[in-house]
Amino acid sequence: MPGLPYFLSFLPIGLFIFLMFWKRISLLKVSISAFILTIILVIFFWKIYPMFLFASIAKGTFVALDIFIIIFGAIFFLEILRRARVIDSLSYYLGSISKDYRVQIILLAWFFENFIEGTAGFGTPAAVVAPLLVVLGLTPLKAVIVGLLGNSTSVTFGAAGTPIRVGMAGIDISGVAFSAAIINIIGFIVPIFMLWVITRGKEESKKEFLEALPFAVWSGIAFVVPSLLTVSLGQEFPSILGAVIGVGLVLITSKLGIFMPKHVRPSGKAAYSGEVLPLGKVLFPYGLLIVLLFLGKFAVGAAGIPVYFGISHTFNFYNPGFAFLLASIPSILFLIKKPAPAQKIFEISFSRTWEPFLVIAAMSSLVQLMIYSNQNSSGLSSLLTYISGVLNTKLLPLITPFIGALGSFLTGSATVSNIMFGKILAAASAIQGLPISKILALQLTGAAAGNIIALADILSAEAVVGLKEKTREVLKGVLLPCLIYLFLVGLIGLFLVRTF
Repeated sequence: MPGLPYFLSFLPIGLFIFLMFWKRISLLKVSISAFILTIILVIFFWKIYPMFLFASIAKGTFVALDIFIIIFGAIFFLEILRRARVIDSLSYYLGSISKDYRVQIILLAWFFENFIEGTAGFGTPAAVVAPLLVVLGLTPLKAVIVGLLGNSTSVTFGAAGTPIRVGMAGIDISGVAFSAAIINIIGFIVPIFMLWVITRGKEESKKEFLEALPFAVWSGIAFVVPSLLTVSLGQEFPSILGAVIGVGLVLITSKLGIFMPKHVRPSGKAAYSGEVLPLGKVLFPYGLLIVLLFLGKFAVGAAGIPVYFGISHTFNFYNPGFAFLLASIPSILFLIKKPAPAQKIFEISFSRTWEPFLVIAAMSSLVQLMIYSNQNSSGLSSLLTYISGVLNTKLLPLITPFIGALGSFLTGSATVSNIMFGKILAAASAIQGLPISKILALQLTGAAAGNIIALADILSAEAVVGLKEKTREVLKGVLLPCLIYLFLVGLIGLFLVRTF
C-alpha cells in the first residue's frame, strides 16, 4: 500500500497533538506515548536494525543530558537570586525609572522578561513578572496577557542559546543564529501590543495609547537591534545583552526626556516596596554570569569528547549550566543572610528539572528514530523523509513560523518545538533547494512567538496571580497579537528566502 508509510510516519505527531490538545494529558505522558509508538513503528513496520534503534535512543538521551545541566543551573541561579532579593530589587530599580504606569509596565514586561529569559528561560519570565504587574495596578487578566506577550522575542535565543544549542542538536546550524536575529527585528512590535492591551478600556484609551507609542516603539528597537549586533558573539548572548544594552539606551533617553510620554500617568505604586539591595549588589551576579559565559564560550569553545556508537555524539566541555552554577556561589556567600540554603535550593532545582529532562529525552530520541529509521531491512525510506515530502510547497517559508508556534503552543517550550520539527523542516527545505539556515531561523522565531500562546506558560502565569478558569479569556487576549507576529515573520521569510 503506497500511502501507508506516509500515514504511519505522521502517526506519532498526530498522537502527540491528540493527547495533548484533546485529552489534555501531561506533556511527559504525551511525549513518552509518542516515543513508544515510534519505537513500535520502526521495529515492526520499518524493521530498523537493532544497533540503530539503541543508538538513536542513546543519542536522544545524551542531548537531553546537555539541557538537564542548563535547566538545573538556570533554576538554581534564579532561586538563589530570589532568596537574596535580587529579583525584587531589580524590578524596583526598573520601575523607578519613570512614574508613568505605561513606561513601568513596558520596562518590566519587556526588558526585565527578556533578561530573565536570557538567563533562566523555560517559562520563568511571565511567572516572575505577572505578579509585579498586578502590583502596578493591572487586573490579573491583563497582567497575564502582558506577561505572556513579553515572553516571546527573546525566546528565540532563550536561556543562553538553548533553543538552538539543544533544540537543533545534530543539524548544521551555521548561519541560523544570524538569520534568526535579522528576522527577530520584527519583535519590536511586541511593546506596542503591550501598550494596546494596558490602555484598552480606559476613558482616554486612544490618547493614552498614542502618548506612549513612541516609547513603546523605541523600547522594541532598543532590544532587537543590540540583539542583532551581539549575535556574532554566539547564540548565548543576544537575549541577555540585548536587554542590558536596551535598558541602558532607554535610561539615557528617559533622562533626556526623549520618547517619553509628555503627560505622565502614574500608577500610584512601585513594583516593589520591600527592602532594596544596593544597585551594585543587584547587578553583580548578572555581571559575573555574563563574564563566565564569555569565558566559557571563547576559552573552551566547541572542545569536547567525541564518541561513536553507530551515531556520533560529542560531550562538550562548555555548557552554560556550569556558568549559572558558578555565578550562584557569590550570591550564596555574600547576599543571603540565612546560612546553608544550597541543599534546599538544590532539591527544588532538581525537582523542577527532571521532568523537562525526560520530555526532551523522549522527544529527541523520537526524532533520532525518525532520522535513522532508513537503516532497516524493509527497504523503506526514513519516517523523516516521508514527513518532509508532504511539506514540499513553495509556501514553506510562510508556514514554517506557524509550525514552530504549534510546537510551542502544545509543549510550552521553543526548545522542544525545535526538537520536534527542526530536522523535518531542514529536510523539507533541502528537497526544495531552499537555504536551510533561513528555514530553521523561521522555525526558531516562530517557536519563540508561539510561546505567547503556550498552554503551559498560560497556566503557570495564571497560577501565580490567582487567576482561575480564565484560560479561554487569556487566549483571546494573546491570539491576535501572536497571529500578526507569525504572519509578519512568514512574510519576512518569503522575502529573505526568495531574495538572498
